[in-house]
Amino acid sequence: MEPVLVLVLTVSCLLLFSLWRQSSERSKLPPGPTPLPIIGNFLQIDAKNISKSLTNLSKVYGPVFTLYLGRKPTVVLHGYEAVREALIDHGEEFAGRGSFPMAERINKGLGLVFSNGSRWKEIRRFSLMTLRNLGMGKRTIEDRVQEEAQCLVEELRKTNGNCAPCNVICSIIFQNRFDYKDQDFLNLMERMNENIRILSSPWLQVCNNFPSLIDYCPGSHQKFLKNVGCNRSYILEKINEHQESLNVANPRDFIDYYLIKQEQEIHSQQSEFTLEHLAATVSDLFAAGTETTSTTLRYAILLLLKHPHVTAKVQEEIDHVVGRHRSPCMQDRSHMPYTDAMIHEVQRFIDLLPTSVPHALTRDTKFRNYLIPKGTTVITSLSSVLHDSKEFPNPEVFDPGHFLNKNGDFKKSDYFMPFSTGKRICAGEGLARMELFLFLTTILQNFNLKSLVHPKDINITPVANGLTSLPSPYKLCFIPV
Repeated sequence: MEPVLVLVLTVSCLLLFSLWRQSSERSKLPPGPTPLPIIGNFLQIDAKNISKSLTNLSKVYGPVFTLYLGRKPTVVLHGYEAVREALIDHGEEFAGRGSFPMAERINKGLGLVFSNGSRWKEIRRFSLMTLRNLGMGKRTIEDRVQEEAQCLVEELRKTNGNCAPCNVICSIIFQNRFDYKDQDFLNLMERMNENIRILSSPWLQVCNNFPSLIDYCPGSHQKFLKNVGCNRSYILEKINEHQESLNVANPRDFIDYYLIKQEQEIHSQQSEFTLEHLAATVSDLFAAGTETTSTTLRYAILLLLKHPHVTAKVQEEIDHVVGRHRSPCMQDRSHMPYTDAMIHEVQRFIDLLPTSVPHALTRDTKFRNYLIPKGTTVITSLSSVLHDSKEFPNPEVFDPGHFLNKNGDFKKSDYFMPFSTGKRICAGEGLARMELFLFLTTILQNFNLKSLVHPKDINITPVANGLTSLPSPYKLCFIPV
């Protein structure tokens, strides 16, 4: 009996200590539901629809509240005012990257998305400068997107593929695009598609909050890690090819610019420009620049099938402004307010990244009379901003009118945050906006969309709502006009 008694006393003491520490910690943090030992508030969160759970909790605890997703506190920001105040007014303090265990397993704090501090600032500065050098926001990138849009149209005449966003990123990183039937390219795409589905599953939300499961339990996360390993090997092969053919006087793409920068800093012991960091950064650019845009395009077409009257108005505008004998260009957008509003409404409605990627405090910060310690993870509910009923009446309804004024002109909104906002705003926002406009207008210029079921029977509810909101699989016909 004595060993059993000792064990019971030990466990009781540990639980009491855990409760005392949580109570002491919580006294300085924003309010929130009382956490249970070890699992925290996880049972109060629906892993299939986290954003809805956060909305329900905000009705009880207000726009700034604390959850324990596991043993550590997470501060949640809900609503436009709280998100803007944190990410804009206190941008530097909220510019850290919060805990994301699956990413930490594969990137080890490297790359563009999950790095922190001076390392993050340096690689972000370099990446933005390099993308500008390669033509981001300029005619050269627009030419690449237009060319890819035409390739996509030709492919859609034969089949239903969606490799175009990945090829744009390939042309920026690897210089060349791939044929849509290239098996290496198709394998890369399939692994990336599978990984975004896995990341958005309820099981991965559990793993991210209880990281020990990643190492000791079977599950889809193991397939995720295997896919990442295969993609990383592919990227390292490409980097090796670039090293062998590098011409410092004539950089061809992102990898070349990085290798030149690495050579310039070869004698610096503090340099962040390692091959491992390059591989992680290229992986981030692929994931952010491919999956987010292709998912948005798939969802956009689904919504256009559901709302044929919207599609008809967009095509009417395309006929009036662009016609049938030239490719759409970015200059057309300012003359196409309804099309611009439709694309904005797609991004608002689908709520692609409901809680964005977690932030963290870079220093102890006083925020709305609460003292939030350095390193605390912060979740920003982008859903609560994009679906704010004061800014967007009937936010659950897909309506391009949310971005049009009474005269039919395009109307900007500060609440439009699909790319987040502040210091950590998506580095590829400009490219994504360009791709969405040029791909969608080129498709609708060349095709009528025909659903295989009646529009009222089309299901637009996301099939997953974890990290990203993914549309249900669907079929359609692209009918040449």
